[in-house]
Amino acid sequence: MTLTPAPYFTDIADGPDGAAHWVTTSDGLRIRIGHWTGPDVRGTVLLFPGRTEYIEKYGRDATELLAMGLATVAIDWRGQGLSDHTTPNRNLGDVVEFADYQRDVAAMVAHVRALGLPEPFYLLAHSMGGCIGLRALQAGLPVATAAFSAPMWGIQMAPALRPVAWGLTSISGALGFGTRLAPGQTETSMMTRTPFAANPLTNDPDMYAYMTGQITARPELGLGGPTMRWLNESLVEMRRLSMAPSPRVACITFLGTEETIVDPMRIKTRMAAWPNGRLIMLDGCKHEVLMERPESRARIFAELARHFTPQIDQQRTAC
Repeated sequence: MTLTPAPYFTDIADGPDGAAHWVTTSDGLRIRIGHWTGPDVRGTVLLFPGRTEYIEKYGRDATELLAMGLATVAIDWRGQGLSDHTTPNRNLGDVVEFADYQRDVAAMVAHVRALGLPEPFYLLAHSMGGCIGLRALQAGLPVATAAFSAPMWGIQMAPALRPVAWGLTSISGALGFGTRLAPGQTETSMMTRTPFAANPLTNDPDMYAYMTGQITARPELGLGGPTMRWLNESLVEMRRLSMAPSPRVACITFLGTEETIVDPMRIKTRMAAWPNGRLIMLDGCKHEVLMERPESRARIFAELARHFTPQIDQQRTAC
């Protein structure tokens, strides 16, 4: 496989030395995949970002994972970051079918193997990436263990609005407005219009400045609200996932007590029934638990070290 370099913004990532490449999916879209590695890495984390996110946002997390001896690979999903978009307006978050994200996953796994990054592989998935990641696990994603951060297995929505959202988005495609913004959304990035005091993502001002500074410096990475089509596809996928059993992969999931974006009950219900699964509640944390206060991040990465690295030790013993 020929590796085609893509832009990677070292100036905003604040992580280890990294690189990015263009990769073509099975349906012909060009997506951007980045990685961080170092000498003597003993495994590789497949990092599935959330909606609106991009590779460089996880530079600081890659630093923590590299300290464990793990390389990290992250992706700009189709429709966000520098990857190809499915609408002419790059400010809109859109996907034709939610299942198309699995094409991105397949391209990512193939790219990791082409790079020669070491196994075992591990999954670390945030928010929308958690929805994509759960489906990928059910399809046999080749990872030793999985970890989720506030996974999008349900969306918080006022009860009165839920039937409206289902009804309106379900007919949007047939009526020709599926690629319009969902109600209440804007084309501008939430990060550029929300002050720290009102943000639903983190209680840590330094991490919020890190995230907003990235979009300010590289506005091409920003993304506005989702389209009607994306919203309908996500609602359908989350409903389907809610009726499917959890895969038999050891799993930990992190959830903040101040979560206001994804549905905590969906997460708690699934984790209560996940074989070899554990839910870790984080007091005083919002949606972006990986971008929270230093003490919360320290706890998360200590848990990830215990969850990931024993697999490496077991593999070495077996050899």
